[in-house]
Amino acid sequence: MATFGVIVFPGSNCDHDAYHAIKHVMNAEVKFLWHKETDLSGIDFLIVPGGFSYGDYLRSGAIARFSPIMQEVVKFAEKGGPVLGICNGFQILLEAGLLPGAMLHNEKLRFVCKNVFIRCESTDSLFTRDLEKGQVLDIPVSHGEGNYFIEEDGLKNLQDNDQVLFRYTNADGKLVKEANFNGSVDHIAGICNTQRNVLGMMPHPERAMEKVLGSQDGKIIFESILNSLSVA
Repeated sequence: MATFGVIVFPGSNCDHDAYHAIKHVMNAEVKFLWHKETDLSGIDFLIVPGGFSYGDYLRSGAIARFSPIMQEVVKFAEKGGPVLGICNGFQILLEAGLLPGAMLHNEKLRFVCKNVFIRCESTDSLFTRDLEKGQVLDIPVSHGEGNYFIEEDGLKNLQDNDQVLFRYTNADGKLVKEANFNGSVDHIAGICNTQRNVLGMMPHPERAMEKVLGSQDGKIIFESILNSLSVA
């Protein structure tokens, strides 16, 4: 059975959410990895969770990328190891150069915490293989710097390489302006690398795992991951 590792930075606040999602909802093996650790042996899948690593000083993820464990995360990803960065985790992966682009403050300069709709744009990844293209998920967000930006050439590369895995839409899956609440270029909510083993997404699937929390749509993503790992 695959073993998940959830990285813990000073300021992480979604690490226990991720642990609960994997251990108690998906019934899979998981362990916490302190940011000063450098041994990833026995880990099959890495989660860089949300929160406010190092208090978001300088800018989100800018200090966390220099934590000792991140050198190992980069090596792990470069060897094909699967990595999921959620919210602040996405920001850290951008700062570490594992994904292209950058995060800006939300368009209206306000912290946003609510449920939003995201549309699956590609099923060609271990994170989305069990979804349907065009499937709309109800997933919560919680961020102040989630306005994804990339220059025109970089955006074209993302589009040409089918690297955009999720976009913000309305409940009907339409790319309407009001659905893109943080102002992200091309409504982007989540992207993968060209090797398709690293995903960064601003919405929190680990917070949408149980009916009591209002949505179970995040569970589909983790089911896809587990099914992919079982056949790897």
